[in-house]
Parts: sequence; structure tokens; C-alpha cells
Amino acid sequence: MSRVCAIFGGSRGIGHAVAQLLAQKGYCLAIIARNLDRAQTTAKNLGAGHLAFRCDVSKEEDIQNVFKEMETSLGQINYLVNAAGINRDGLLLRTKADDMLSQLKTNLLGTMLTCKAAVKGMIQQQGGAIVNVGSIVGLKGNSGQSVYSASKAGLVGFSRSLAKEIARKNIRVNMVAPGFIHTDMTTQLKEEQLKKTIPLGRFGEPQEVAEAVAFLLESPFLLLRHPTCFPLFVPHRLFCIC
Repeated sequence: MSRVCAIFGGSRGIGHAVAQLLAQKGYCLAIIARNLDRAQTTAKNLGAGHLAFRCDVSKEEDIQNVFKEMETSLGQINYLVNAAGINRDGLLLRTKADDMLSQLKTNLLGTMLTCKAAVKGMIQQQGGAIVNVGSIVGLKGNSGQSVYSASKAGLVGFSRSLAKEIARKNIRVNMVAPGFIHTDMTTQLKEEQLKKTIPLGRFGEPQEVAEAVAFLLESPFLLLRHPTCFPLFVPHRLFCIC
């Protein structure tokens, strides 16, 4: 079976690092982002055989259309990485309803919709693997990120439930929950102060999370809620694997 992987949010941050690693491993990649120019640049830099697509994951029609385009151009998608996400940090009392909805639609609903679209094809192929990128904030919470935390916490419950639903179809679903990682989302944080709360004394790098994502995509017996598996809490709080 060919290894065709769709990476939503693959043009920047963790998604970009995942794309670089999987390209080195010989995957055929679909780089999907809202900014088509950025996605095209990423795909071009990865080398021949990788394509770029535009999609707003908060819109079901966009997702349905992009899966049709990917399947026409690359064939059936048998690997899926959901790394698209946004944050609108702020205290709940100061957060507008539109900002709440945009985070929930992109971070949670978007992943649900991409998984739904991908699973249909994976069932036909009798196998596949999905890795959703969450956040440690979805597990422990954080002041000023109540909505973002809720969207990522919802992703945990969704991923666990979906893993149970489709395991019998030989489709694995896993999730990583990164801590503080050097991405666009963390550039405004007070890094020197926050590093004091991390045992290793540093932020993680996107490439380190990418290694975990690739491990989960390729490990045939690792599955959320599988009796032989358990959450792996990394000592320096880089991320946890669920």
C-alpha cells in the first residue's frame, strides 16, 4: 500500500516539521493550509511528488472538496495528520462569541470533519492511521486560554472515542499533546520565565514533536485506549502521547 499522507496545517509550525520528516521517510504528501501560497512553497521545498491544497477546516464544504482533489491527484489518503489550529488568548469575560466559535470550529470541528472524510477512504483500503495534534493545555488548563483549552480538551475525547469506533477496521487513531514548543503561537510568550517551570529548562522544537507523530503513524499496535498502551508523560513536559 502506498503511503499517502494528508497534513492539515502542514505549511507552518509542527505540521511543517511533520511534513519535512515524512518527506524524508518517503511519504507522498498533501500539504493543506488556508494560505495556498504558503502551502505551495512548502510542497515545492519538499521535492517532487508532493502537492499543495487550500482548505479552511472550519468549513465542511472546503474539506469535502479538498479530499476529492487529493484523491484525484494522489490517490486514496491512508495517513492523516491534523495540525491546523488557532488561538485567541484572553480572559473569558473579554472573549467575543465569534472568537470562541472560530477556535472551536477550527481546532475541534475541523478535526472531526477531516477525520470523517478520511475514514471513508481508509475503510475501503482496510487500514490507515490518524494522528491529531492537541495541546497539553487541553489536559491541564491555563489561565487566559479557557476557550482554546476547551477546544483541545474536546479533541482528547473525540480522538479516544473515534479510536474505539474504527479500530476493528484496522484504522488507528492517536493524539499528541505538546507543551511549550517554538512556533508562531508561542512567540509572544515570556519564554525565560516559563522555562523555569520546565524540568529540562527549555521549550521543545517542532521537529521533536514530528518524531512522535511519525512514530504513532508507523507503529502498527499503538492505539488510543488500547489495553497494551498507556499515556507517556515526558519528564520535561514537551508533550504527552495518548
